[in-house]
Amino acid sequence: MVDFEVVSLPASDHPTVGETAPDFTRPLVNEEYWEDASLSSLVADGPTLLVFHPMDGAFPTTYIWKEIDERGFVADVQVVGVSISSPYEHKDLLKERAADARLFSDPTAEVAAAYDVEHDLDGMAGVTEHRPAVFLLDEERTIQYAWVAEEWPEFPAYDEIAAAIDDHV
Repeated sequence: MVDFEVVSLPASDHPTVGETAPDFTRPLVNEEYWEDASLSSLVADGPTLLVFHPMDGAFPTTYIWKEIDERGFVADVQVVGVSISSPYEHKDLLKERAADARLFSDPTAEVAAAYDVEHDLDGMAGVTEHRPAVFLLDEERTIQYAWVAEEWPEFPAYDEIAAAIDDHV
């Protein structure tokens, strides 16, 4: 039995295929340390799967990263997550899930706003997190694939992501 309510989310005016993904600089966390990094500096190294997810510890985040790990997307592209969670919380997620990924910390949800993927958490004033969203970017930050959740909770179309990676890498 589902113990949560499925909620339709407002329409999103997120970047779409063929557009340039907004650049940003935030703390980027790996298993050893974190430092400020820009999205543009990462994509210059090759195709990048940018994964927006709810705060670390939320059940959708666990399922999203479990599926990404099991499908082995990191073998074909850089996989980079973005959420409101702090670098300290990201270190824990990297230990439990998100193998070989790196995670941007966006506690003010400004990056989510730039991509129009912010989500007011349970109607609480001033508490915003990221709705699930996935963007496949080439070395110029051109979006090759885009998916943004329309309901809460909703999960990415992993087969579509795999096909997009195969088509563009």
